[in-house]
Amino acid sequence: MLSWAYLVLGLLGGAAASLQIIPGATWTAKGSNAHIQAHGGSITKVGDTYYLIGENKLNGSAFQSIRCYTSKDLVQWTFSNNLLTLASSGDLGPNRVVERPKVIQNSSGQWVMWMHIDSSSYGEAKVGVATSSSICGTYQYIRSFQPLGRQSRDMGLFKDTDGSGYLLTEDRQSGLRIIKLTSDFKDVAQDTYLFPSHYEAPAMIKVNGRYFMFASLLTGWDTNDNKFTTSTSLTSGWSSWANFAPSGERTYDSQTTAILQVGSNYMYMGDRWFSGNLMRSSYIWLPLTISGSSASISWYVNWIIDPNTGAARAGPSENSYEGENATLSGGAAKVSCSGCSGSSAVGYIGATSGSGGSIRWSSVSSSTSTTTTLRFKHENGDTKQRFAIVNVNGNSQTIAFLPSSDGNTPASSSVTVSLNAGSSNVITVSGTGSGYGPDIDRVMVPTS
Repeated sequence: MLSWAYLVLGLLGGAAASLQIIPGATWTAKGSNAHIQAHGGSITKVGDTYYLIGENKLNGSAFQSIRCYTSKDLVQWTFSNNLLTLASSGDLGPNRVVERPKVIQNSSGQWVMWMHIDSSSYGEAKVGVATSSSICGTYQYIRSFQPLGRQSRDMGLFKDTDGSGYLLTEDRQSGLRIIKLTSDFKDVAQDTYLFPSHYEAPAMIKVNGRYFMFASLLTGWDTNDNKFTTSTSLTSGWSSWANFAPSGERTYDSQTTAILQVGSNYMYMGDRWFSGNLMRSSYIWLPLTISGSSASISWYVNWIIDPNTGAARAGPSENSYEGENATLSGGAAKVSCSGCSGSSAVGYIGATSGSGGSIRWSSVSSSTSTTTTLRFKHENGDTKQRFAIVNVNGNSQTIAFLPSSDGNTPASSSVTVSLNAGSSNVITVSGTGSGYGPDIDRVMVPTS
């Protein structure tokens, strides 16, 4: 596997805190105390605030809402608003498909959302358009249509440096299209380019005058080696498609949804889909290296990004604290887990009523006083999230734990906490009073 030394990105930088992005983990949002539901989405920065907008899949594949979350640091996210919600009928009605929402601001300051609109059988293949006066406000749905009379499924948006807007759309009959938008970004104007090869999940950036298009092969919900192509012109000269992650890694088991520019650097955003239970789908965000006409990502269990410059570095080394070596109380007990560290975990945390079992680690070490990210390795055999109260040095928060793949392969859940310098930190996981929490294998604590 890759070394956890500093990322060789040419963009290393320090940070006062060690807040970490944990690809593929449960990410609990403030304001909902549940896993972020922003699938197929993208991030837009306005002022010093990042806005994450995507699909809510909490109750399956049919449309429920488009959600907006906000953050100052790209790690701690707060649920802010449902931008579009379920209607009684029409495009936003029951059993409808509303996917891959993307937003773009026009010259009058209005925010325009484009999205894939379809029937449950994917037989309509349309785009939908909605508008709002604020990026995270309530949007007014306008209409759906096939752009220039052609099919459109997976789609993205791109705003060029000259202010022009473009729809990136998968036309299943012909290929991947770039279509210029009208000046108000509410309609399509004209074709710009057709890639005759069949790709979906498109995303585009422009770096030093060169366009980079990222996209996925068509393999259903299964992941594949996503590709990229480049050109200095939108209308011609596109290079052959090539991998941007190591061959055979299937883009680290993810599918492209967006590329975010942070300062002068870039972050890959991918979805890790679980088609049988879309609610538990997670997010693979990784540093994206652009050099000349090349693009690449590498895998990191945890990494740190400067939210102002995009400078990225690997997360700090960690100490592992085993669940079975902690202090157990209230009915919490050691349980077998063949894939867990030490082949054991701690179960019966919480209870169906009352506080129930809990687990407590004392003498947890940190070399400095810092705000950082803990990684809990856990098991959850349910089809829904489980919840627990995580208390660190007297500060409590409710944290979500997504279902794990089976009873013996731990998943990860991340939580932002404050640690004190020294070895007197105390971490407790207990029930919420309304059901059992996860089985805890161990907690990974940054050393600095």
